[in-house]
Amino acid sequence: MKGEHTGILLGANVSIAKTGLLAAVQETISYDANTFMIYTRSNRGGKARPIENFNRDEALELMKEHHIVDPVVHLSYLVNLASPKEETRQYGIDVLREEIGRVEYLGFKYIVMHPGSHVGEGEAFAIDQIVAGLNEILTGEENLYVCLETMAGDGSKVGNSLEQIAQIIDGAVHQDKLAVCIDTCHNYSYGYDVVGDFDGFLEQFDRVIGLDRLKVAHINDSKNPFQSRKDRHANIGDGSLGLEAIKRIVHHEALQGIPQILETPNGKYKEEIDLLLER
Repeated sequence: MKGEHTGILLGANVSIAKTGLLAAVQETISYDANTFMIYTRSNRGGKARPIENFNRDEALELMKEHHIVDPVVHLSYLVNLASPKEETRQYGIDVLREEIGRVEYLGFKYIVMHPGSHVGEGEAFAIDQIVAGLNEILTGEENLYVCLETMAGDGSKVGNSLEQIAQIIDGAVHQDKLAVCIDTCHNYSYGYDVVGDFDGFLEQFDRVIGLDRLKVAHINDSKNPFQSRKDRHANIGDGSLGLEAIKRIVHHEALQGIPQILETPNGKYKEEIDLLLER
């Protein structure tokens, strides 16, 4: 399942309203993008629409025609494998297990998930819970990667530091099914200087986790300053990272062939993609 694609893969978080995957692909085409991200269910919970109603085959044909590759699915925010509440944790286990099946039906390779929140029980407790949850869910037969997203350090979230992500992966039985999604806003807000020293961040990533596990990148500016530990996305060039730094990241050789996804506010995706692809 090694990435086969080269060059910049840049897209956005797109909608599945009405026609499912077909809507997502059509929106992606309207941005002149070559990848995208969706939620297959509401990111705030509720019953998922049957995945068989997503117009998969027609959408996949359209993707092929327009050279759109390696799309990403984001897991619902309500999934919290670290929760001390058994009911919440079980819900997370059930949803992730179901989502793996849904994503495999679509034929996609990446599910991005927020590792979880300890809700006052502490980071060590949370990491143990997440590891146990992943070990309960993953069989080793999955034809995709579950990508742990690096977080911004807000609230009681875990997976903020590269070391915490590494601890989760190290505890898993089926480590080959786990990968990582970085987020420029989160990393900068937590305290990794991706603006002044992105190479240094990547070196640290390689040392702690291994760059071969970097499979997805979320590309966002930040409404808050460096080390603020706040997760508030800004439009590209309107935040504390700035256009030039984000452009350097998007064009960095280490991110070539990796889906890079905008999750910025105000529906400016077409404009932002054009801006980032300018040399």
